[in-house]
Amino acid sequence: MKKIAVVGTGYVGLVTGTCLAETGNNVICVDIDKDKIAKLNSGKVTIYEPQLDVYFERNLRQGRLHFTTDLAAAVKESELIFLALPTPPGEDGSADLSYILGVAEDLGKLLIDSYKVIIDKSTVPVGTAEKVHKALAANAKAEFDVVSNPEFLREGFAVEDFMKPDRVVIGTSSSRARKIMEELYLPFVRQGNPIIFMDERSAELTKYAANSFLATKISFMNEVANLCELLGADVDMVRMGIGSDDRIGKRFLFPGIGYGGSCFPKDVKALVKSAGDVKYDFSILESVMKVNEKQKSALVPKILSYFNGNLKGKKFALWGLAFKPDTDDIREAPALHIIEALLAEGASVTAYDPEAMENVKRLGLDIQFAENQYQALENSGCFGNLVNEWSVFRNPDFEKMSNSINAKIIFDGRNLYTIDQMKKLGFAYYSIGRKALRKAR
Repeated sequence: MKKIAVVGTGYVGLVTGTCLAETGNNVICVDIDKDKIAKLNSGKVTIYEPQLDVYFERNLRQGRLHFTTDLAAAVKESELIFLALPTPPGEDGSADLSYILGVAEDLGKLLIDSYKVIIDKSTVPVGTAEKVHKALAANAKAEFDVVSNPEFLREGFAVEDFMKPDRVVIGTSSSRARKIMEELYLPFVRQGNPIIFMDERSAELTKYAANSFLATKISFMNEVANLCELLGADVDMVRMGIGSDDRIGKRFLFPGIGYGGSCFPKDVKALVKSAGDVKYDFSILESVMKVNEKQKSALVPKILSYFNGNLKGKKFALWGLAFKPDTDDIREAPALHIIEALLAEGASVTAYDPEAMENVKRLGLDIQFAENQYQALENSGCFGNLVNEWSVFRNPDFEKMSNSINAKIIFDGRNLYTIDQMKKLGFAYYSIGRKALRKAR
């Protein structure tokens, strides 16, 4: 059993703290947001993530998971201190380290009488461990080590990914810290998945490289999809044809309206900025960002074309607001780009999402929200399944849909439905990288 502090209770911090408590550790999560800490202490999970509520409630009830605003008290009780703090992109794309370095400076004053391991869990650029070490060392009286331990958590699968990781990456040059970190993670890799030890800089770069490669794969497939439409090919067939090659693999080959969320956009930007800082032109990733920005609005020209360029007074129903299913995260969500484009053309939007509506309401957009997916369709001119693939959207009541909307038109940004299915049901149907069914029956 380890005594652990986790500084930051966002997506990464709350999942990390809860999952570490699940394996018997005593975990204290720290945040400066008093309202959030009060909610957590009262038993309310502040983010949506499948399975998190079950683990959270159990460990809170059994006394292994604690929440506080008192950093000093948490540090005093802990031997390992995780930094799970935001690193938002600056205007130039660089990761903002002010939160991490600010906490590191405060932590240094609290390292008084016993050895601690400080662990960078946040996604940070190469060289951050050295900066954190310097900030700590300015005031620390006790021994400490700084470890880079990047997270590889997929929103919607974060608990599963933490409890059964493909790999654990640990960057440290300290044999003492290495032993402690190995003991901490052994319960999570009982099936034989590796704990990979490396130097701190390599660990920091590994996270950025992984996310940037996946973003590249997504953008490549979206470019292929756009070309399929021009050449009369079917992107689903192409996807299966190349995905069966083990060197390429099946994952991240589904075309759509681009990637979003808290990780891919900022991590690609940060890696490009890091490359630029050492005079290296990372041209592939520059292209990835351009492709993705354009792809977020890929359905808008299709919509404008169908309505002969005039959307004034048109009513659109939209299913999905989060950047992906099984999360309430709307950061860089393609839905927001499409909503803004529709509103700018004079259209109105009624939206539904199982989890993300409260977050969108805070943005103050001039749209309506429905209590369920079918209510969103009532009196709408057409339906656009524009954004994500929540399971509840995959097999809807098409007859009910037909009776609710004024025109049987679907603009599908995630290719949830098949061409044959839509043809049989009599819908006009526009998707990504496949032929369009231009007229409804």
